[in-house]
Amino acid sequence: MAKHKTARQRGKIQLSKYFQSFKEGDYVAVAQELSEVFGYSKRIQGRTGRVIAKRGSAYEVKLNELNKPKTYMLRPIHLNKIEVTK
Repeated sequence: MAKHKTARQRGKIQLSKYFQSFKEGDYVAVAQELSEVFGYSKRIQGRTGRVIAKRGSAYEVKLNELNKPKTYMLRPIHLNKIEVTK
C-alpha cells in the first residue's frame, strides 16, 4: 500500500470515483484514498466484501475479518467495484 501520493497527484480526487454508485449485492474492494480521511484501521485495506445497503452518502459493506463477518460504513471514494464470475 502506498503511504503517499506523488507530487503531481497530491490533494486531487477523481470526481467520478467520488460520486460512483453501487447496488445491493455488488462486490467491492476496500482501497484507501490517501487524499481523504479513511477513519478505519489499515488492516481492512485490500479486503473484499459485499454491499448491503446505502446509508446517506456512505455504503454499508460486510467484510470477513479473521473469519468473523463485520459491517463497515465506507464512503464510495474508498471502494472499487469487483466483477465476479460465477
